[in-house]
Amino acid sequence: MEQPPATTYEVDGAEIRTRRKELGLSQAECAATARIARPYLSQIENGSRRHLRPPTYQALRTTLQIDPADRRLLAPGGDTP
Repeated sequence: MEQPPATTYEVDGAEIRTRRKELGLSQAECAATARIARPYLSQIENGSRRHLRPPTYQALRTTLQIDPADRRLLAPGGDTP
């Protein structure tokens, strides 16, 4: 039996990088706070990973101090659950 595809958020890696730098966070600090690996954050920021599952998106949004209603981390037309 096939599993339904997981709902994901399509994110704008450049916007994530910009916000991280605005807050003065290194990739390592940001990744540790969001509880993701630093190489994974690097892949998100450089655009090689664009789809995040809701828990990862929420953790990054919290780490980057982005209000839940603020959609700036999402790619234009990005998927939302």
